[in-house]
Amino acid sequence: MGLGTQLKHAWTVFTAKETYDPLATFGGSIVSVDRPDRVKFRVNSERTIISSIYTRMSIDVSGIRLEHCRTDEKGTYLETIDSGLNECLNVEANLDQGGRHFRQDIALTLFGAGVAAVVPVDTTLNPILSGSWDIKTMRVGQIIHWEPEFVTVRLYDGRFGKYEDLRLPKRIVAIVENPFYSVMNEPNSTLQRLIHKLNLLDNVDEISSSGKLDIIIQLPYVVKSETRQKQAEKRRKDLQEQLQNSTYGIAYTDGSEKITQLNRSVENTLLEQVKYLKEELFAELGLTPEVVNGTADDTVMLNYINRTIEPIMDAIVENMARKFLTKTARTQGQTIMYFDSPFRLLPISKLADVVDSLSRNQIVTPNEFRPVLGLKPSVEPQANKLVNSNMPLDQQITGPTEEAVNPADDAEADLDAQMAELGL
Repeated sequence: MGLGTQLKHAWTVFTAKETYDPLATFGGSIVSVDRPDRVKFRVNSERTIISSIYTRMSIDVSGIRLEHCRTDEKGTYLETIDSGLNECLNVEANLDQGGRHFRQDIALTLFGAGVAAVVPVDTTLNPILSGSWDIKTMRVGQIIHWEPEFVTVRLYDGRFGKYEDLRLPKRIVAIVENPFYSVMNEPNSTLQRLIHKLNLLDNVDEISSSGKLDIIIQLPYVVKSETRQKQAEKRRKDLQEQLQNSTYGIAYTDGSEKITQLNRSVENTLLEQVKYLKEELFAELGLTPEVVNGTADDTVMLNYINRTIEPIMDAIVENMARKFLTKTARTQGQTIMYFDSPFRLLPISKLADVVDSLSRNQIVTPNEFRPVLGLKPSVEPQANKLVNSNMPLDQQITGPTEEAVNPADDAEADLDAQMAELGL
């Protein structure tokens, strides 16, 4: 398809609306102190530790690369396809987000709302009418209304700096549901119960640290008549003014008056319930304190990646592949795959043994391992070959298998040829 054809048929999701937007003529006039496209946490989770859990998990999800690939009939990776979709997943998803920021945006929306909608904003052809199209930009939105074949997505419009509600067909929107929805997003899930308990604990702390004395003054007379009540109120205000106007908060009372303080700490089970729910949440999500604070070993991290990160990545790539790739493309071997480096979990002491074993068995080349060690690829030709450095090159199989030639056999063949010429 030529450039002129692409420009003629280019499509953007925001111009597909039938309603007229009166603010469209004032594009670029909206000014915001904060980034308007940034994912906002809900109010009840900002004051708790939940936002730190979201951030930790989203960073781990965004650290895994997504690529538009071609595979063989067995599903084995062959090559990465240079397409607009691959550009969005790894380089630039839109004007505001790079590849990693975009992947983190998907994870944060997934954890906060339970469902994330990945919407192709600009495409080469209209995906509603065309059966073959490529994505140029994409964004993450939140689904606010569900229909049998359509969804209403709240999506950020980078042209005018505001959010818009778009009614889009489900077949062009990658709808990713959180695999841990019953743990994190259900109304009575472990995470929601933990958020509720943390909010209650914060309220108790605010009340206890509000600065009130909470005292009762027992006067030496019965306060029942209106005159006595006015006298007691005057006495209370007088004592309050003494405490407020005193430099050190000192007041005096009559010897017949008795003061009882009420703001003593009251034992409750909120803190124990928070600790219990936190442990339950970490166990259900596959998190450990070592993973959160960065001191986990390779075994713990491998368990965390297999139990927590991989189900999330599977949900993302499966929905993207079935919505952004046509059935014909999938039949031709096109798919979306995610790649993670397993060697980043190994310490240097173990990494040397792994490198030696893999290179000796001709599994990886030196240039494939040098970036893992933080080194640039070597320009030596041998660095791109599968060779065993512990063996001579003439004894290694580096190409198609050929039968070894024995010099004694060559001498015997020459002797037979000479005897045949002599008629012997």
